[in-house]
Amino acid sequence: MDIAAFLIDIDGVLHVGDRPVNGARESLRALEERGYPYRFVSNTTRRSRRSLAERLQGLGFSIPENAIVTAPLAAVALMKERGWTRCFLLSTGDVHRDFEEAGITLSEDEADVVVVADAGEHFTYERMNAAFRLLAEGAALMALEKDRCWMGSGGLMLSAGPFVAALEYAAGTRAEVVGKPSREFFALALEQMDADFETTAMIGDDVATDIGGAQACGMQGILAKTGKYREDAVRNSGIVPDLVIDSIADITDHL
Repeated sequence: MDIAAFLIDIDGVLHVGDRPVNGARESLRALEERGYPYRFVSNTTRRSRRSLAERLQGLGFSIPENAIVTAPLAAVALMKERGWTRCFLLSTGDVHRDFEEAGITLSEDEADVVVVADAGEHFTYERMNAAFRLLAEGAALMALEKDRCWMGSGGLMLSAGPFVAALEYAAGTRAEVVGKPSREFFALALEQMDADFETTAMIGDDVATDIGGAQACGMQGILAKTGKYREDAVRNSGIVPDLVIDSIADITDHL
């Protein structure tokens, strides 16, 4: 394969729930030894980048914080570019830290934009209705991701996508997606490596967001049969990965 650099998904590729994927750490080490640069790109929006790096370290991965590119960071960059300083954040965990540390005001009453992350149990009627009212008053709608589901330790879990779709329908608007598969999001990671789309491959477990998104940008898409991978989803997607591997542990066999 004609590949000079890699973008690598985290959840479902490096680990599934609290279990590291067998051979993942060794494969990362092998890529480094062969001189391949890589960055980790994640639509995980329940953790700030700092706590995400800390969790990976707890799972045995030596991954520095600055090697991780997340959707909240892309959202902050876009908000600053547009001069937006206030957002209503529908989220859970400590992802709010990425916004607060960047000087963004989290507001319940007035907002330039409603930002939707994977809020888990916080996707309540009350919170969804508060977001809807702000949209009706003119706030923009931004989705950190629009995935349908993700694989948790207990099985498939609803992600942010279904809730974003509900707000779009109710408010008669369209969300701007800033995480994968946004071209701008992928470009943010490539810029750090001084890499280009044509010679970079994306390794992921989501055939639509990871593989389809990468291919739409001119990258190669490598589908790992871990995490949320389901054969029927691939078959019905209309997307043909450039390569399918059992797990990231097998990537060096194809270089």
